[in-house]
Amino acid sequence: MASQRRNALVSVLFAVFGGPGLILVYLPLLITRMWITGFKLPADEALWEKILAGALIAAGLAPLLESIVRFVRVGRGTLVPTAPTERLVVSGLYRLVRNPMYCGVLTALLGEIALFRSRALAEYGAVVWLGMHLFVRFYEEPTLEKRHPGEFAAYRRNVPRWLPRLTPWKGD
Repeated sequence: MASQRRNALVSVLFAVFGGPGLILVYLPLLITRMWITGFKLPADEALWEKILAGALIAAGLAPLLESIVRFVRVGRGTLVPTAPTERLVVSGLYRLVRNPMYCGVLTALLGEIALFRSRALAEYGAVVWLGMHLFVRFYEEPTLEKRHPGEFAAYRRNVPRWLPRLTPWKGD
């Protein structure tokens, strides 16, 4: 139980101060310069636009939070690449898409782009997606293949990397 609490704390701290926090909070604040404007949104933005942007942000954060819980409870590890899960996580949202956490971060980032109406933030979003894709393709997937050879190969064949399946994968 103590290791599960430690893994949860490490994952939450990583989400807030590491990868997701950096991508979704700190760098967008620098790019949009929101701290200078007193965090004011564009004045001409309609309420429905703000609601849609907020819904995208919330929808994007849900997989991140679900992944923290799933990595700690099911995988017995953390979100941090240097302290990975002991078990391959192929349940929950991972039955639909191999990278729900990254998809969630990108969805939340789309919400921020819509909310702030920032071209620079949109360009940043494209760079973030490319960085995630390259990280997944050249580090994460080869690492998972080495750690879980047969299991990951079957998972990779059946669950797409970025676009979710219509029905959950039930495993081989």
